[in-house]
Amino acid sequence: MNTSNGNSSPHRGGAGRGSASVAALVSGGVDSAVSVYMLKEQGYDPHLFYIKIGPDRDTEWNCTSEEDVEICRWLAKRFGCQFDVIDLHRQYWDMVVGYTMEKARIGLTPNPDVMCNKLIKFGCFEQEAGKDFDFTATGHYAQTAVVDGKTWLATSPDPVKDQTDFLCQIDSLQVSKLMFPIGHLWKHEVRAIAEREHLLNAQRKDSQGICFLGDIDFRDYIKAHLGENPGDVRELETGHKIGTHKGLWFYTIGQRKGLGFGGGPWFVVKKNLKRNILFVSHGYDPERVYKDHIRMDDFHFITENPWAVPQETHPITFKIRHTPEYLKGTIRQEDDGTWFLQADEKIHGVAPGQFCVVYDEEHRLCYGSGEIS
Repeated sequence: MNTSNGNSSPHRGGAGRGSASVAALVSGGVDSAVSVYMLKEQGYDPHLFYIKIGPDRDTEWNCTSEEDVEICRWLAKRFGCQFDVIDLHRQYWDMVVGYTMEKARIGLTPNPDVMCNKLIKFGCFEQEAGKDFDFTATGHYAQTAVVDGKTWLATSPDPVKDQTDFLCQIDSLQVSKLMFPIGHLWKHEVRAIAEREHLLNAQRKDSQGICFLGDIDFRDYIKAHLGENPGDVRELETGHKIGTHKGLWFYTIGQRKGLGFGGGPWFVVKKNLKRNILFVSHGYDPERVYKDHIRMDDFHFITENPWAVPQETHPITFKIRHTPEYLKGTIRQEDDGTWFLQADEKIHGVAPGQFCVVYDEEHRLCYGSGEIS
């Protein structure tokens, strides 16, 4: 297998250094700022774009978008780049927030950041502006690798900052057009470059949480959209009622913090949607919180299915949440088309609706992801 990395020299597909046109997505953060610096150092003249998604209505939320845009304008001026704001507010709320609320409403655990990358950053943006450029560059901690002439999504060397799990639903056309100028760096190296180059946001804190919420609590936002639907909270082992919940959409499988039930600790282990019952288990490490297998009704391959023979068992590594650690296991496709993943060790908090992200054995290439059944 002939493998080459597509990030140290992001000019690919025969384009000469600096000759390809590049749209660079900037956010006001240090990662995208250093990405612009890296592109300029490599001889590119990127056109900078800030994607505006903002709140859905007038609120008093602490939204940093105005500050973000001003930093991006400064960045464009510093490096002599064109800069535009692309308003994808309505598309974001129709697609990503709509997905999030629907998944929460039926008791699943959504991941809006994954869908934002797939549908907005590399979907709607491509239709609005990206189509006019050879490549789109971002400040994600990820890489691309060319294997036997095909472009694959590859991991960053920094296990804490690697963001391939947030890119696990993009497709082959999207990944073949992407550049990740800082993908080969560690976070401390990015900060050091920003300090050395006296970038305005060198010490700016990384954003946390879901991009459209600002400082608002996700539970408060769910409540504003879906309201409350009280029901029983019962101990799984005994069936005894221990309290009342305000709506199954406020809880996720494996959750311990923020439950507010007396006599704890309690862990969420099951939801009965038809009877509106939340089942919990008592103790500090209940066995019911762990599973050693995962089923996925569908699996999305980013580049292609790397396994030629169906029903065979293949060794892989995987994640079910954003952590530095990669879990080990095997995967196979069942006769009915579902995918079955057997973990080497039991996993805490496997929640339906989450994306299970699958990598090769060395967790170098990201094959894709499936939604946990």
